[in-house]
Amino acid sequence: MCAISVSEVTVKKKSVEILREVSLQVPKQSIYGLIGPSGSGKTTLIRAIVGLQRIDSGNIKVLDQPAGSKTLRRKLGYMTQGASCYEDLTVLENVKYFSSILGSGVYDVGRVLKVVELEGIENRLVSKCSGGEKARVALACSLLGNPKVLIMDEPTVGLDPLLRMELWSFFKKLASEGVTILLSSHVMDEAEKCDQLSFMRDGHILISGDVEIILKSTATEHLESAFLKLSMGSR
Repeated sequence: MCAISVSEVTVKKKSVEILREVSLQVPKQSIYGLIGPSGSGKTTLIRAIVGLQRIDSGNIKVLDQPAGSKTLRRKLGYMTQGASCYEDLTVLENVKYFSSILGSGVYDVGRVLKVVELEGIENRLVSKCSGGEKARVALACSLLGNPKVLIMDEPTVGLDPLLRMELWSFFKKLASEGVTILLSSHVMDEAEKCDQLSFMRDGHILISGDVEIILKSTATEHLESAFLKLSMGSR
């Protein structure tokens, strides 16, 4: 069973194809990674799946509903690249604000603050938070409503190794509890933690599969070598 189905999706901007007939299937309760160099189309694809990017052709479904459907509002969480929170508000005010948009209630605010371990700094201005704390605030907001699908664009970019490790432990916990996670990254040690991967370059997917399939198909021994080989256009 697939949580996300993308079929032959094309996105154009001023006649330039940003995505070219992209297709992928994200299994339920898995961690799926979109890997590729900057400008490969990862963010555009993520925005299309969330329903924020108009597509020129193709089809996208999330939990068997068309991407962007109102019925997905509380079933899908989205964490943008960089912490998308208001720095002039406190941690608690940020979470309450996004909770009010979803109508998820006071209990949900307390739940997500506890889940991402922000209890104790609720009244701290986000501008005074560390990079890791800001990432956890953004993650808390994306978890409001207890979504079944969590989509994240470069969620650990700029974070130190310890914080990245902590977040990945949390991602795996979410997946074990039934949440489907789709994330983009260009960090290969993170890619190795994904159940399935798709490598993107120049707006299309070069190869999809688990780590073993990727390595076998590229005749390499490490994902970093596979990434470099695919990024340079050599197969």
